[in-house]
Amino acid sequence: MLEEFVQGKKSSMNNSSGQSTLQLIGPLLIIFILILAFAFFMPGMTVINTIAVAAGMILFMVCFASSQAALYILIFSMLLGPEIVVGTTAGTSLGRGVTLRADDFLLVIIGFSWLARMALYKELGLFLRTPLNKPIAFYIIACLISTLIGALMGRLDLKTGCLFVLKYFEYMVIYFMVVNHLHDKKQIRYFLWALVFTCVVVSFFGIAQIPGGGRVSAPFEGEVGEPNTFGGYLVFMMAITTGLFLTTDSMRHKLIYGGISLIAFIPFLFTQSRSSYLAFFPMLLAFVWLSEKRKLIILFLLFLAVFLALIAPQKVRDRITFTFTQSPHPGQIQIGDTRLDTSTSARIRSWQHALKDTVRHPVIGFGVTGYEFIDAQFPRVLVETGMVGMISFVLLIWAIFKQGGIAFRGTTDIFHRGLSMGFLAGFIGLLVHAIGANTFIIVRIMEPFWFVLAMVVMIPELESESSVEEHSAPVE
Repeated sequence: MLEEFVQGKKSSMNNSSGQSTLQLIGPLLIIFILILAFAFFMPGMTVINTIAVAAGMILFMVCFASSQAALYILIFSMLLGPEIVVGTTAGTSLGRGVTLRADDFLLVIIGFSWLARMALYKELGLFLRTPLNKPIAFYIIACLISTLIGALMGRLDLKTGCLFVLKYFEYMVIYFMVVNHLHDKKQIRYFLWALVFTCVVVSFFGIAQIPGGGRVSAPFEGEVGEPNTFGGYLVFMMAITTGLFLTTDSMRHKLIYGGISLIAFIPFLFTQSRSSYLAFFPMLLAFVWLSEKRKLIILFLLFLAVFLALIAPQKVRDRITFTFTQSPHPGQIQIGDTRLDTSTSARIRSWQHALKDTVRHPVIGFGVTGYEFIDAQFPRVLVETGMVGMISFVLLIWAIFKQGGIAFRGTTDIFHRGLSMGFLAGFIGLLVHAIGANTFIIVRIMEPFWFVLAMVVMIPELESESSVEEHSAPVE
C-alpha cells in the first residue's frame, strides 16, 4: 500500500514537472517566433509601425500571461482606446470596402493571446458550453455560406466579405473569453465596476464637448465622431445602472447608481442621436414590465416627459423637430402634409429597397458586403444573408433574451438581479436602436454588450456552485 502511494506520488510529481516544463517552453517558443517575425519585417517598416508592432507584441504577452489582465485591458479600451483607421479594402461595383481600425487589431491581439493560452493549457478548455454556443455557431455559418456563395457568383470580393464576417464575430470572442474566465461572483462585481468607471470617464469627456456646440461623441474617434454609436452605448450603460439602482437596498449605492445614470444622461441628450432617443423610452418602459417598483418608474417617466418638453436644451428639441420641419429637399418622403427629413427618408428607402431586392436572393442573400450600405440592422441582415441568416439572427436574439430572463428570474442575489434586469432593458433598447443603425456590428456598443451578456449567462452557474460549496462546507 505504502509502495503504491509512493509510486503514485512520484508519477504525480513527474506529470507536474512535465506540465511545468511545457508551461515554460510554450511562452518562450511563442516569444522566439514573435522576435524572429519582428526582426524579419522590421527593416521595411516605418518608426510608427515598428512602435505599433512592438506594443502589440508586449500586449500579446501580457494578455497571454494573464486572462484577467486581458479582460481589464479590453474593458478600458472599449471607449478609451483610439479609433484610428489603419487600412481599408476596396469594394466591388455592388459591394463595399471594409475599414480596419485599431480597435479591431486590439481585439485580434487579445483574442489570439487567449486562444494561444487555451491551446497550451488544455486543462483550461477552449469554449465553455453555454446555451448560446449553438445559436452563435448557426449565425456564423449562415453568414459564411452566404458570403462564399456571393463571392462565387461575383457579387462581392471574397477577401472583403470574409474580413467583414470576422468583424461581425470578433465581439463574440469576448463572450467566450469572459465565460471561460469567470469562476466566482466577486469577479462579476469587479468587472462591472470597471465597465461603469469607463462609462463615467467617457461621459465626462462628452460633457466637456457640449460648450463646443457640436454633437457629442465618444473620445478618440478621429476627425469625424459617431454620436449615434455613443448614444447607443449610453442607452445600454444607463439601463445597467438603472437596474442596479432599482434593486439595491443601500441608500449609498442608490446615490452612486443614480448619479452615474444622471452623468451619462447629460451627454446622451447632446449626442442628438434620434435612434438613441427612440431607444431610450422603450428601455425605460422595460423596467415597468421587469421591476416591482412600477408606480415609481411610471411617475419618473411622466416627470421626465414633462421635464424634457419644458426644459430640454433647444438643440435637442430642434434635432427632434427637424425630422418633420426640414425645408424642402430632393429625396424627402412626404406623408400627407408632413415631410420627413432627408436622413430619415434615406433610411426608410433603404428598408424598402432591401425588402424589394431580397426576392432576388431570398434564401442565402447577396452575401456580407454583397449589397449597398444600409444603416439599419434588420434589413441589412435580411438582404445580406437571406432568410437563412435572418432566422439564425432571430434565434440568436431569442436565445440571448431567454438567458437574460433565466438569470433574472432565477437569481436570489440583489446585485445579480439588478444586473440581469438592467441587461434585459438595455437589450430591448438596443433592438429599437437597431432600427436606424447597424447596432449589433458596432464595436463600441457590442464590446460592452457581449461582456455583460457573458456575466449574465454565468450568473445561474456561479450561484449554483456557490450554493453547493456552502452546503458541502463542514459545520464547526
